[in-house]
Amino acid sequence: MHDIRSIREDAAAFDTAMARRRLENASFAPLAVDDLRRAAVAQLQLLQAERNALAKRIGEAKRAKADTSELEANGAELRRSMEQLEAQVPQLESELRERLAILPNVMDADVPDGRDEADNVVVKFFGEIKAFSFAPKQHFEIGEILGQMDFAAAAKLAGSRFTVLRGGLARLERALGQFMLDIHTNEHGYTETTVPLLVNDASMFGTGQLPKFAEDLFKTTDGRWLIPTAEVSLTNMAANEILPAAQLPIRVTALTPCFRSEAGSAGRDVRGMLRQHQFPKVEMVSITHPNESDAEHERMTRCAETILERLGLAYRRVLLCAGDTGFSAAKTYDLEVWLPGQGMYREISSCSNTRAFQARRMNARYREADGKTLGFVHTLNGSGVAVGRALIAVLETYQNEDGTVNVPEVLRPYIGGQAVIRPI
Repeated sequence: MHDIRSIREDAAAFDTAMARRRLENASFAPLAVDDLRRAAVAQLQLLQAERNALAKRIGEAKRAKADTSELEANGAELRRSMEQLEAQVPQLESELRERLAILPNVMDADVPDGRDEADNVVVKFFGEIKAFSFAPKQHFEIGEILGQMDFAAAAKLAGSRFTVLRGGLARLERALGQFMLDIHTNEHGYTETTVPLLVNDASMFGTGQLPKFAEDLFKTTDGRWLIPTAEVSLTNMAANEILPAAQLPIRVTALTPCFRSEAGSAGRDVRGMLRQHQFPKVEMVSITHPNESDAEHERMTRCAETILERLGLAYRRVLLCAGDTGFSAAKTYDLEVWLPGQGMYREISSCSNTRAFQARRMNARYREADGKTLGFVHTLNGSGVAVGRALIAVLETYQNEDGTVNVPEVLRPYIGGQAVIRPI
């Protein structure tokens, strides 16, 4: 969310920033509405002064036993004009909020220009791409050979873009989530949190899903929304709070199911588990002092990278360009894991610094030690990581020619020491 005062102070700079997101003259509409609002407020204040002066004159005329009918008629006309303005001002304020709510965040200066993912910048690589003595299979082929990944059963239950896992694969998925939580809580300082999977409009608005991305969400008949990521619940715990600066940063994590309608993805990744309506994900959220958010962004991204490194997965870190940076983000790193079956890197984590953008939407603030200075916190979120995609990467990376899958050593304690997943 943007401050209209800062836009007004330098509309040209704001328009330049929005042009990087291919939005032209973005300041025009909110400033036009704000001009009307300011004029209405000024006119209302003027009429209030006139009403006060008129009331004084009427009082003096009555004490002098003079005729006040004309003055009272003027007073009635003033009241009608004021009532119209009093109704108009909140309407304009609401329209201004709506105009501001659909504008994305201003990106950091070091975010590269570009139109789409083709213009993203690879920052680093980790791990060697594994060489196979056979043609590596994709995860859904492995799952079907194992007899533990059932898309037909899922389609019968819920339709397309769902998966039923059984036996070793179900245990492996659970193990991945528990492993990630243990690393983030025991080593990275995050507090494990259980959060609602259903949230209200205000929560979705606070993190930027509403109003722009309503079609990407699932809504219940009683007006609640299924979370597309635990970021929504975790971040909104700071909504309408004033946090002591000494308590920052706050770091929380959660493993939850996530729900996305995947609107607009028809024809993309239709086979397998890459793009699902329901999927588990470990999410990290940090609430920080503005001075600390840059360092926290690097720290959070390293936390996600650590998970992939412990699992022995090859990945690369990518700095998203302007055209690929999300609505709420000022800067985003994606981690892309190598999938041998596909022969390409695919996103498995996205770590973003939203700076004060979400905090303004949800009114999340901090108070300095002096007890007086207030400011908006900075919020950051990152996948730590997507459990389903980690399962895909493990299956494709640790597959054997006979269709079995080796279990990474770090996961074996979570599944009773099992070293190999075999067909059932």
